[in-house]
Amino acid sequence: MLELDVNDEAAQKHRVPVIDRMMDVLVHLERRPGAKISDVVTGLMVPRSTVYRILNTLQLHDMVRRDAEGSYFLGRRLLSLAAHVGPGGQELDLITLAHPHLDRLSNELGEAVKLSIMDDAGILVLSAVQGRQEYALSVAPGQRMPIHAGAASKLLLAHLPDDQILAWLARPLAAFSSKTITDPKRLETELARIRRQGWAEDKGENGPSIQAFAAPVFDRNGNVVAAISVPFLAGTPNDRMTTIRLAVIDAARLMTESMPR
Repeated sequence: MLELDVNDEAAQKHRVPVIDRMMDVLVHLERRPGAKISDVVTGLMVPRSTVYRILNTLQLHDMVRRDAEGSYFLGRRLLSLAAHVGPGGQELDLITLAHPHLDRLSNELGEAVKLSIMDDAGILVLSAVQGRQEYALSVAPGQRMPIHAGAASKLLLAHLPDDQILAWLARPLAAFSSKTITDPKRLETELARIRRQGWAEDKGENGPSIQAFAAPVFDRNGNVVAAISVPFLAGTPNDRMTTIRLAVIDAARLMTESMPR
């Protein structure tokens, strides 16, 4: 099979401009979920008619979705494709595998539940189930989360090889609240603690009003392929937090046990 190097002159010559534009739109939505057509037009400096046609076509194929306010997000079909990419070339339909576990956990707790993965661009919320109780937080699949802030993000980062962790920590670490760990040495210590205890906690790193617990999902080879997490409002009683943490750990264990052998 012919393999193309994106830096190869021939590969650069034989490109399809409309596909380049489509990829630009998808990348824009990946980085700025919830963008409207005007945002994409401004961000990419592409004619509005072109952006409209691309988004309309992508929506027809479920590669993007549009909400009632006219905001666009990555679509279910695109996330489903991402769910099939596992470590070492292994193909896993993570969304299908995760659904019963996420749904059971959400029913048990009444909280929103999400499944996150890590790729070359960072942390991606692959799937989510909305909470049933009155004050449950809302979670949208397709969101990109910071690599160093949040329970699922830290957990996935903690299980990377050492050289990859150091490469991520060498990048600027933005502060989203007073709880965000932006010092690489402190974050290394936090990641080591997460590996030892087997779960991660967000004490308000993305925002002071939101906390979370996350636990790892392993494949048949013992690699961490995803994180199950539950976000909840700050001020939740300690006994309730313990209930959430143990339920998240159990759900991740059950999903790990259901992974194909």
